[in-house]
Amino acid sequence: MYNKSLTQSVILFVPVILVGLGIMMIYSASSIAAAERFHDGMYFLKKQALFGLCGIGCMLVMMRIPYGFFKRCAYPLWGASIGLLVLVLIPGIGVKVGGAVRWLHLGPLSFQPAELAKLSVVILLAYCLAKKENERLKDFSIGVLPHLLLVMPMCLLIVIQPDFGTCMMIVVLLFVMLFAAGIKKRFVLGLGSIGLVAAALLIAAKSYRMERLMTFLDPWKDSTGAGFQIVQSFLAFGSGGFFGAGIGRGTQKLLYLPEPHTDFILAVIGEEMGFIGVVFVIGLFVTIVACGIKIAMNSYDLFGTYLALGIIVLIGLQTVINMGVVMGLLPTKGIPLPFLSYGGTALLVDMSCMGILLSISEQCHFMGKA
Repeated sequence: MYNKSLTQSVILFVPVILVGLGIMMIYSASSIAAAERFHDGMYFLKKQALFGLCGIGCMLVMMRIPYGFFKRCAYPLWGASIGLLVLVLIPGIGVKVGGAVRWLHLGPLSFQPAELAKLSVVILLAYCLAKKENERLKDFSIGVLPHLLLVMPMCLLIVIQPDFGTCMMIVVLLFVMLFAAGIKKRFVLGLGSIGLVAAALLIAAKSYRMERLMTFLDPWKDSTGAGFQIVQSFLAFGSGGFFGAGIGRGTQKLLYLPEPHTDFILAVIGEEMGFIGVVFVIGLFVTIVACGIKIAMNSYDLFGTYLALGIIVLIGLQTVINMGVVMGLLPTKGIPLPFLSYGGTALLVDMSCMGILLSISEQCHFMGKA
């Protein structure tokens, strides 16, 4: 049975534990690089600690808001996301970093609209699917086409940035939610086939994407060039062994592993906390996903079910992709590890998602103990 108090405790405290662990590991991973670049070894620590506190605040606020409120926010939030994604692409407004234009400046801080776009897609799809009867969803013109017309423009704007990884993640999220809503399997298979062809064309269109794919297949072929980051990640996991070298004692962060405090934070955890530490982190994410699925299954209404499902798919998908990349199981993508990787926008959105899950759980059907 659904254990309300236990589920809420997990969704409330496990993300906070992950955020705390992330702050600690970000400091360990970035202190030397921060001292060299900013003459302040605590530069990234202080910023992530501030993001963490703000994220916890967002979670506490969101859990107090009845989740039905987000029905009214679905289209305005979608429109705002589209507008922000357009602003990013306007020369002089969008901020270009590493060849990609994905950020907007808000005073001294940077904001990544694609992170907000992911949550807006979840809310919009949950609202649109919940208000349609199951039988109507089996009609392509009602169950599939309107949702494609809403989500695809957002994906196009994100691809132009370019941010192929986030685009593909939103597409997968769309397919999962449509499938869960009960659209016909042939529609899912057809759309999936079209999606794979489109992904292949997008990869072939850019030489750096092809290079990433070739590097994934054989990272050791160019271990000092395109394969350098993933090879250093392998070395970090290997040197960590079962119990790890100890927090703060890793060597790959010493300007070997590029940007270890962002997308490759798990490699630092693997080196300093070992296999045990990585399993612990995976276990925390599995616990969040399991509790999120329980919340979705016991939600008071369809909107809550789809909203909880979308949030869990979003968090779970990001986690699987990031861990797959860091462990060499997937081609390199710029997807952060939820709650752990450095970055304010992603952390605020992820913690807000946890607050929404808590709001949904408050109105779940079954409240007895297991």
